[in-house]
Amino acid sequence: MRNVAGPAFLADCPTRLAVEIISDKWAVLVLFGLSHRPRRHGELVDLIGGISRKVLTQTLRRLQQYGLVERRAEAPRRVEYRLTDLGLTLVEPIEVLTDWARDHGEAVVAFQEAAEAADPAPGSRGGLIAGRSRTVRRGRSPRPPGPRP
Repeated sequence: MRNVAGPAFLADCPTRLAVEIISDKWAVLVLFGLSHRPRRHGELVDLIGGISRKVLTQTLRRLQQYGLVERRAEAPRRVEYRLTDLGLTLVEPIEVLTDWARDHGEAVVAFQEAAEAADPAPGSRGGLIAGRSRTVRRGRSPRPPGPRP
């Protein structure tokens, strides 16, 4: 097994940088949204529920800086974003993670709700995942980006 303690635990390891990049709240959703085809900024806003235009722009710029996303301007008002060859290498791992989330998301939410019920700390923001919306807590998670079934 390759996942043993080693260089990834060092502060300057490229592995840690890679994990930090894709662990951003919106990065995986943006990458997954671009996994099937290039998209325009407005398409991504519509596809990824809850992301603001400003945050999407910041996320796209950050992913561009790391070589995962490419910005192509065909005309002044016609800009598309697509995955680079490096970004395409993340499609399969993201699909595996998405499958896991579909299969086990309800169990995670049930565990969170049980933990909240067992220890309702007064004045806390509530939950193991602070700031989650009530929609997610009830098990109706937002639909992941990509082709609709």
